[in-house]
Amino acid sequence: MLKVRVCTMRRKEGSMAGEELRRAGVDGETQDSKKRKKKQKIRRKVKKETDGDGPGTEAEQKVEDKAEKQEVVFPPTFSVSEIKNKQRRHFMFMKLKQLKRKEKLAAKKKLKKEREALGDKAPPKPVPKTIENQRVYDETTVDPNDEEVAFDEAIDEFSSYFNRQTSPQILITTSDRPRGRTVRFCEQLSGVIPNSHVYYRRGLALKKVIPQCVSRGFTDLIVINEDRKVPNGMVLSHLPDGPTAHFKMSSVRLRKEMKRRGKDPTGHVPEVVLNNFSTRLGHSIGRMLASLFPHDPQFMGRQVATFHNQRDYIFFRFHRYIFKNEKKVGLQELGPRFTLKLRSLQKGTFDSKYGEYEWIHKRHEMDTSRRKFHL
Repeated sequence: MLKVRVCTMRRKEGSMAGEELRRAGVDGETQDSKKRKKKQKIRRKVKKETDGDGPGTEAEQKVEDKAEKQEVVFPPTFSVSEIKNKQRRHFMFMKLKQLKRKEKLAAKKKLKKEREALGDKAPPKPVPKTIENQRVYDETTVDPNDEEVAFDEAIDEFSSYFNRQTSPQILITTSDRPRGRTVRFCEQLSGVIPNSHVYYRRGLALKKVIPQCVSRGFTDLIVINEDRKVPNGMVLSHLPDGPTAHFKMSSVRLRKEMKRRGKDPTGHVPEVVLNNFSTRLGHSIGRMLASLFPHDPQFMGRQVATFHNQRDYIFFRFHRYIFKNEKKVGLQELGPRFTLKLRSLQKGTFDSKYGEYEWIHKRHEMDTSRRKFHL
């Protein structure tokens, strides 16, 4: 009897387990079929929307148009830096930048329409404020028509050059034991300045070099100094009576280092352009730089040397005119290029011990304002 009962109980348990398995299988099949049907429905919907003639494209177009028309409105106290998420912060920053650009453009268009409507009665356009046009007034500013300035120029050290009594002869030399970059710069500078000759110092002091230059008929002496194989200074002395100017040199670029440069300059005498030398000191420096070049430029060479003074930095560029047609002309830079900053102006020839200085740049005393310039 016991054996029969155990068998019947096992049969009942087995039948119950089988029923549970069948139910679970049915439920699994129904769930799988539901998922399958859902996927098929989504595919049919996507296919209908992606069809060119279907209504899905119109709906998508409406959604896109609506999104384009929507403008991002930022509260007045909004700060992008408060957003912690990096990607979201970058996205909101770009949106804010785009919104400001649109507002600026709209204000510009509105102002233009108002000016067109007013016509001749429109107020004058505001001049943008720059450091140059807000410059502190200098009492030594030169008036070209001033009789006193003309009298001083007639008797100064450069009068013999401007009266065509002498023609420039330039000696270019370096500091002791120059490196290759400085030597190449001197050679290229001699190609820019006509009648210039490069000689090596051989350890001679400048006080011994200057009398030899005067005896050989040189009118100017240029000394290129270097530091750590890089040209960093220039001493320009007008012979035989001075003055002598000491410049800091920076941003030196040789021809080989310049992109899209033209062919090497020819032997023609270039034109000389001097810009923005407005004070008495600037006028003296401009006349000193002009006296390095011959009087009559050869326009057939189409070459021009420019000394552009801006905020007391003198930028040197050497260009060639490129005529595209009868009305259009372009500039092609030939090199080298460099920037000068005046450190001192000394009377007479170079004398570091007993020389009398007309002007010395004292940075802490003179540079009290960013809008005050000396040249």
